[in-house]
Amino acid sequence: MSPLAPRPTRRVAVLGGTRVPFARSDGPYATASNQEMLTAALDGLVERYGLQEPGAVGEFVAGAVLKHSRDFNLARETVLGSALDPRTPAYDVQQACGTGLQAVIAAANKIALGQTESAVAGGADTASDAPLGVNDRLRRILLEARRAKSLGGRAKALAGIRPGHLVPDIPRNAEPRTGLSMGEHAAVTARAWGIPREEQDALAATSHQRLAAAYERGLFRDLVVPFRGLDRDQNLRPGSTVGKLAALKPVFGLDAPGPTMTAGNSTPLTDGAATVLLASEEWARARGVEPLAYLTAYETAAVDFAGGDVAGGEDGLLMAPAYAVPRMLERAGLGIGDFDLVEIHEAFASQVLATLAAWEKRGLAPVDRSRLNVAGSSLATGHPFAATGARIVATLATLLAEREGPGRGLISVCAAGGQGVTAILERT
Repeated sequence: MSPLAPRPTRRVAVLGGTRVPFARSDGPYATASNQEMLTAALDGLVERYGLQEPGAVGEFVAGAVLKHSRDFNLARETVLGSALDPRTPAYDVQQACGTGLQAVIAAANKIALGQTESAVAGGADTASDAPLGVNDRLRRILLEARRAKSLGGRAKALAGIRPGHLVPDIPRNAEPRTGLSMGEHAAVTARAWGIPREEQDALAATSHQRLAAAYERGLFRDLVVPFRGLDRDQNLRPGSTVGKLAALKPVFGLDAPGPTMTAGNSTPLTDGAATVLLASEEWARARGVEPLAYLTAYETAAVDFAGGDVAGGEDGLLMAPAYAVPRMLERAGLGIGDFDLVEIHEAFASQVLATLAAWEKRGLAPVDRSRLNVAGSSLATGHPFAATGARIVATLATLLAEREGPGRGLISVCAAGGQGVTAILERT
């Protein structure tokens, strides 16, 4: 083969993953940084798979959504603070709530192309330690003072500072194009698709019950490493029921009759980090590690949530997976019935139900609910934005491996900015 000829792609194995337990914001991890949480998750992976020696891992890819200026090189700084070889290259990615899965895809592409033999992907986010920006008017004054050529010029610029300029810019959970929070956008979509409150509460209760059962049977024994006093997800409510959730008052969509979205059927602000180990089959074989599953396909999509058919539900902020999944399945020659497990990120119960309805509208078969989020998902675990994709990949791969036979799993993650990241895992 000519050195310039295209190389055949290789299968990418998912070998395992580790994460810290997820915690509600302003709780146990209130003073933990993105780097500290991501380092803890990475160190758990290094210890679990013996990755301490030089050159063990070809690359580390990770990211965060809520980043301080000190996080500008988060992945690399995490490597330097971890038990991983400090010579391991690292870089950041960011695609809102799809960051963790997009990091997995970026790492997988290099393995598939033969550019590296192994990689770790992941993400972290802290809603507790969200960055506070300098008031923009104060920022402009400070820049003007810096540019001044004399002491007098600097003093003149600084004299323009007023008490109101000292108020920081507080980060808001709102889309810059619309000014609406993610929850308010989801409420519009819930109304457009006619998603009942009872179905949302049922899905949320099931998520908690299934996550609790997964912990009890030891599913997360190798996936979760204790951190700051937690050994399981703090948001988990094992006793959650539809009756208890029905007592909660709506918190989104209050500008229209019949609001249905509550704190119980919506994901809380969360802190946490997660990582996934990926490798070529040759690397795994040489180390005696049995692949849990293989990453075989992925697809991204975006919707025009600012100017498209939002009221009709087609272009809701979190509806991009409704387009990405059908495209991916068509390309792979698969249907919903070909999947043993389906993992849909639960940003909101209404968003999961709207996505399921949209898939059916686009010709896909209904998803068997007994195969959907069988170990719970974000409504129960919480959702540290950039960590969720890595959590789902590691959990789904582990679930497929439990089956002790061939299996196939679908991943669907919605993201801010009207985007979606989806993937397929297979075990042969």
